[in-house]
Amino acid sequence: MKLLIGSHNPAKVDEYKKYLADLDLELVSLADLKINQEAPEDGQTFEENAIKKARFYRDLTGLSVITDDSGLTIDALNGEPGVKSRRWLGHRMNDEEMIQAVMEKMKNVPEEKRDCHLVAVIALVAANGQIHTQQAQIDGLVASKPLPQRIAGYPPRSFFYLPQLKKFYLELTDQEHEQMNHRRLGLIKMKPILEKLCH
Repeated sequence: MKLLIGSHNPAKVDEYKKYLADLDLELVSLADLKINQEAPEDGQTFEENAIKKARFYRDLTGLSVITDDSGLTIDALNGEPGVKSRRWLGHRMNDEEMIQAVMEKMKNVPEEKRDCHLVAVIALVAANGQIHTQQAQIDGLVASKPLPQRIAGYPPRSFFYLPQLKKFYLELTDQEHEQMNHRRLGLIKMKPILEKLCH
């Protein structure tokens, strides 16, 4: 079965190819098909956005499509930034602005109420229109101050603390990051559905 990975992000496409390599699928990317259109992401939830993206590319190509929507939710901020992500405060923030905005909003929140989550919702829209979703998340705490190091494009990694490992997300080894990858965990949940579609 041919499966289109509905992302323009090459690193994300590589992750999909890696984690789905053991299935009997012909994986193709938007770049492979020379598709430049951007899918709408105006949903109210990660699930809504993931389905919208998958459906958009399925309607465009007629292929089965897999994609995801992901982001950070902070319990003390009623789940924000959530789907708003970088536009959380009404304008597009760069990495540093996002980190500082979280620090400012969380400055008076006690440690026991600093829970946060990296959430990923994987959506699969089959060629016949059937929709399947799976959600995975990594739980942690918003640190009282961020590490000075940054990974471009991933601001939460500088302040997302994992108590079980006693490490910031940014400090994870490659192996630990693999274990903690919420996209990988979501794809593992989706695999039985993909296996059925292959037969």
